[in-house]
Amino acid sequence: MAATGQRTERAYHQDYICRVRYENNLPPPPGSLKMLDIPIDGLDYYASPGFASRLHRSQPINIEADAELGMPIDLVGMPGVFDGDESSIQAPLLIPPVHPKDKTLLRPLSELGKPKYQGGGISFLRRTEYISSDTARARAEAAPKSTPRSPGQRLRKPVDTSKDDPVNVLRAAVKGFNIAHPDDAYIGPDTKDNIKGLDSTPAETEAWDNPKHPVRSNLKPLDFYPVLPDLEAVTDAGHYVVTKFTANPTQIIDKRDIRMDVGLLRPGDLSETVYAEYQSKMAAYEADSVNNIHPGAPPVNFHFFLPADETSAVNLSKKLDVDDPDRDNHALYTAQGGDGKGVFQLHHQRVYETWRSTAIDANHAHKEVALALHDPELEERRRNYRLDSQASSSNRSGKAAYYYPIIQKIQLKPHRSKNLAQLGVTARIEDQDDEGKVDAFDVVVEDLDETEKAKRAEHRAELLGEEGETQNGDA
Repeated sequence: MAATGQRTERAYHQDYICRVRYENNLPPPPGSLKMLDIPIDGLDYYASPGFASRLHRSQPINIEADAELGMPIDLVGMPGVFDGDESSIQAPLLIPPVHPKDKTLLRPLSELGKPKYQGGGISFLRRTEYISSDTARARAEAAPKSTPRSPGQRLRKPVDTSKDDPVNVLRAAVKGFNIAHPDDAYIGPDTKDNIKGLDSTPAETEAWDNPKHPVRSNLKPLDFYPVLPDLEAVTDAGHYVVTKFTANPTQIIDKRDIRMDVGLLRPGDLSETVYAEYQSKMAAYEADSVNNIHPGAPPVNFHFFLPADETSAVNLSKKLDVDDPDRDNHALYTAQGGDGKGVFQLHHQRVYETWRSTAIDANHAHKEVALALHDPELEERRRNYRLDSQASSSNRSGKAAYYYPIIQKIQLKPHRSKNLAQLGVTARIEDQDDEGKVDAFDVVVEDLDETEKAKRAEHRAELLGEEGETQNGDA
């Protein structure tokens, strides 16, 4: 039994193939080899810690550095830094070109390390894979063109250059609208005003009927909203401006300040010095746009106003809400003006200056938009289940995601020179903002006049694509 349980190992004949890459054609040494005993006592001396300590004391580091190590943090010597001019401590707007000798020091980490040798015809630097690839390429060229392909190999589809034609691009765009609205699809011949879209495939129709997330297939859409312009919220200018503060503009930090919903920003007049500097930068940019950057919008200062309390903010929000049923109630006013009529008083808070300003090209006014979802069913449900009686009924009848075009984005920061002057750090600087400073505003909410209605009707006509489109009764 023991003999039958043993496994007999078979011997296989193997050949070891060794390829010599570097051949040594030198003759052998004339004498016989002999091992010599060479003392290496000095290695212990140089490898001891004491040698490194003595070397550090005897050879000081030859570095000349100032007291601040090249990074000054004392702002006393910086010209104009306490007057609001921070140009001396800021990086230059135009970055100077890098010196050719410094480009080597600015290489990314991916380029550091051992150099990558490229096969350039040098025999002893060429690797084995290069030789094998050359051999495979030579065999492929010598083989007939009808070489059978493997079952898993796919042939590359030829590129259809006609798809880049502008007419085909337009047909592809029309196809998307035809899939979304098949009843309105145009199926006639191409005319000046109408063009027939491309035929949709069943897979494209199925993707529209049952949309799936491109990455997370387990997600399901909850609802669908058509994207439409809000014609009832068109402004006199036809667009909106997004304003952001770099710091909290109020003293309330533990909760949201509802007064910010009805805050007022009043642009101030540019001083002659600031306006002349802006004109010089604009002229330099127009003369040489390569070496000069665009100065952007004029650096206007803004005066910020807020109501005195939350009650005034809530009442003012009701007056501004065209859907609120109590908006015409004059008892909402919290103060009286000089003529004895009701007003809302907004008090001056502080002066802000433009820190960053991004203007969007007027030819691409809808490049950035703000969206607001509106669902009449949800509005009705909210009116039925709200505990208070302040629910509003919107005049918008359709369910849609209304968009509002944004033409400019501004970031505001507190006016540095004035704030430092208030703290007593610098001397007071008088400018034109102080001349036209207003301590408080009396705000009265009224309906639009004919001029404002005409401006908004013109912008509605541009959105609808119909000249002369007007809507009366706007507020």
